[in-house]
Amino acid sequence: MSSILTNTSAMVALQTLKGINSNLNQVQSEISTGKSVATARDNAAVWAISKVMESDVEGFKGISDSLALGSSTVAVAREAAETVTDLLTQMKGKIVAAQEDNVDRTKIQTDIVALRDQIASVVGAAQFNGLNLVDGSQSTVDVLASLDRSGSGVSASSITVNAQNLSAGNYAAKNVFGTSDGVSANGDTAGFQLDNATGTGMIEIDDSGAAFAAGDSVSVTIGGKTATYTVTADDVGATTPSDMVAVGLKNAIDSLGVSGLTVDYDSGSPGQLAFTNGGTNDLTVSAQFKNAGSGGLSALSSVDVSTSGGAAAALGNIESMIQTSINAAADFGSTQKRIDTQAGFVSSLTDSLKTGIGSMVDADMEEASARLQALQVQQQLSVQSLSIANQSPQSILSLFR
Repeated sequence: MSSILTNTSAMVALQTLKGINSNLNQVQSEISTGKSVATARDNAAVWAISKVMESDVEGFKGISDSLALGSSTVAVAREAAETVTDLLTQMKGKIVAAQEDNVDRTKIQTDIVALRDQIASVVGAAQFNGLNLVDGSQSTVDVLASLDRSGSGVSASSITVNAQNLSAGNYAAKNVFGTSDGVSANGDTAGFQLDNATGTGMIEIDDSGAAFAAGDSVSVTIGGKTATYTVTADDVGATTPSDMVAVGLKNAIDSLGVSGLTVDYDSGSPGQLAFTNGGTNDLTVSAQFKNAGSGGLSALSSVDVSTSGGAAAALGNIESMIQTSINAAADFGSTQKRIDTQAGFVSSLTDSLKTGIGSMVDADMEEASARLQALQVQQQLSVQSLSIANQSPQSILSLFR
């Protein structure tokens, strides 16, 4: 049956053409935007996932900047610690030379003061963007390192950088070793040689010049080993604080296990420790007092080789300071390596996230090009089919001629 009111063929052809035009618009959108999923309408689930990942990528870009800043800050501190180590090594050479009696210790002391001033200059200048990790102004610094996404949400993690105090600040002389052997001019360092088999020496802890404070410490280096006793609040409150410190220091020295060394404490002589070397090797003894909260190189201010006692005390103390700066440089080096490793990981992770996002939402341009050509041909054929369908009712006119 033919009808002039309902043209089924034209309706089918029209729907086909609409479908082809819709697909053609989609392909053209993929070609123009480069994305197969450009909006939530294209694929809501994939679009949502891609947007979450894109936000993570932006976050990791900020983390990369933070890691770069952290690495530079630690690098400055590491360079400073290494430079201080070199300067202290030079100072050790001067101190060793001062052990000889037939030298001009005054001129050597002038060189040591110059090196000490240079160390202070290096420590003071070792800052990056106003942050100094070696002058004692910081304890720890956190460097943003990662974003951790889990089912409960997103959290940030950091790499903690331990600051090192290589300053010589907060030092106040207390004349702690006032009557000890080899005592320095200010009485806060002492040093002497213990000859093998028969060597003896004495250190007396004396708080009569200035009272101890909790946190003050006394260190004794013997044969390359160091024992340290830190003054406690109980020591300060005792009837004779010097005795308490002397006993604590004796116990710390005994725990070193130095071969042939005997340390005796006589309660009848307040604060006095007697050293005897019964071993086969000569031993150098050096003692150092440090104020509570003073810098790691506070002993620099008391280095004085103008006397034989001061030179002997400085020899032991310089070893402790060199080790302090070496430890600081090594710690900074390890931390910087960790930060650089994390920076490389974050960079690779960012690239992987971008690749994952692209695999979900980017258009396959080869496929889009082939589909475009096919749809264009289909569009032309659909237009031709619709034209034929629209002409079919005209055949009815022949029935009325």
